[in-house]
Amino acid sequence: MDTPLTRLGLAADGTVQVPPVAAHSPAGWYSGSPTPGQLGPSVILGHVTVGRYGDGVFLRLSRLRPGQRVDVGLRDGEAATFTVDAVRTVAKDRFPTQQVYGDTDRPELRLITCGGPRTGTGYLDNVVVFASLTAVAHTAQP
Repeated sequence: MDTPLTRLGLAADGTVQVPPVAAHSPAGWYSGSPTPGQLGPSVILGHVTVGRYGDGVFLRLSRLRPGQRVDVGLRDGEAATFTVDAVRTVAKDRFPTQQVYGDTDRPELRLITCGGPRTGTGYLDNVVVFASLTAVAHTAQP
């Protein structure tokens, strides 16, 4: 997957915002989390499906496996490379908030989307990818 990132904050109810439900909706970085590559868990959310618009940017997120690489381009021309540690499907009512958003002693990445069985209005579960920083490199600017 390749997507630009939009900035996400908190919704009125105190939960993390999700990207808009729109055609070609990008993933979003939760601005209350560290920038990818900085100490702590950086959180990026994306849709698995986008309502009437079809497939979302994170449609295949659940297919990631431990050891696979995730590259996140940064504004300064660098790319933070993360290696997937685990992929978990969790019930939304048992979301592991502390494991996703809690402090860590190293730079980490969390990718989140919906998953599991679909209901009339959404999905019962979330797919969460846990990854650790393995490299930061300068990328060529076009």
